Amino acid sequence: MSMIVVRPRQDRVVAGVCGLLARRFGLPSTLVRVLAVVGVLFFGWTIPVYIALWVVVPSD
Repeated sequence: MSMIVVRPRQDRVVAGVCGLLARRFGLPSTLVRVLAVVGVLFFGWTIPVYIALWVVVPSD
């Protein structure tokens, strides 16, 4: 069985990457967004990962 990963249209603020990760791991999207902001502030690697997922993962 293959799970297709797509960025949702309903749970978007910028590109839907946090909504995708929240749905995939069963977490609230607000928590994932807060973790993404914390990652940007304390670890610079979050921005390139976000952009890469935005480019690679297709939209819903």
